[in-house]
Amino acid sequence: MTRTFTVSRSIVVEASPSAVYEQISRPAQMGRWSPENLGATLPEPDAPARVGTAFDGHNKRGAFRWTTRCTVTEADPGRAFAFRVHAIGLKRPRLRARIATWEYRFEEAGSATRVTETWTDDRRSWPTVVANVFDRIATGGQTFASFQVGNIDRTLGRIKRELDAAPRP
Repeated sequence: MTRTFTVSRSIVVEASPSAVYEQISRPAQMGRWSPENLGATLPEPDAPARVGTAFDGHNKRGAFRWTTRCTVTEADPGRAFAFRVHAIGLKRPRLRARIATWEYRFEEAGSATRVTETWTDDRRSWPTVVANVFDRIATGGQTFASFQVGNIDRTLGRIKRELDAAPRP
C-alpha cells in the first residue's frame, strides 16, 4: 500500500487574510478549533508567533494525552503560517524525531479568504509497513493521512464558524 505523506484541505472564511492569520498564528489558541490540540505553551501566548519560536503543543485523542515540541518555520502575515513538530512525549517532549509539519496558507477570495491547512508526515525514515501498523493502532484503524483529513475538516469548519460570526471592521 502506497503511503500518503501530505494532505491538504481548504475552506473559504468570511474574513480578511490578515484577520485569519492573526488568529491562526497564535498556537496557544488552536485548542479552540482542533479536535486534538488543547492549545500550546509559548513565551508570548497572546502574540502571533514568529519564525524560530519554539512551543509545546498539548494534545489529546480519547483518554490519551501527549505533548509535542514545535518550531515556527514560516510566519508571513496574511499569507502563511507553518510549524514543524520535532519532539514528543507524555508530559514533556523528550523523544526527538521528525514527526510532522503543519502549514496554513491564506489567499484572498473576493472579500473573504481561502484558508488551506496542510499536514505533512515527516516520518520519512519509517518503513511503510511499520508506519501503517503504528498509524492504525494510534488512530483506531486508519492511516494518519486519512485520519488527518478528518481532523483538518473539523478544524477548518470550526475556524469558519467562529471567524464568519466575528464582526468585520
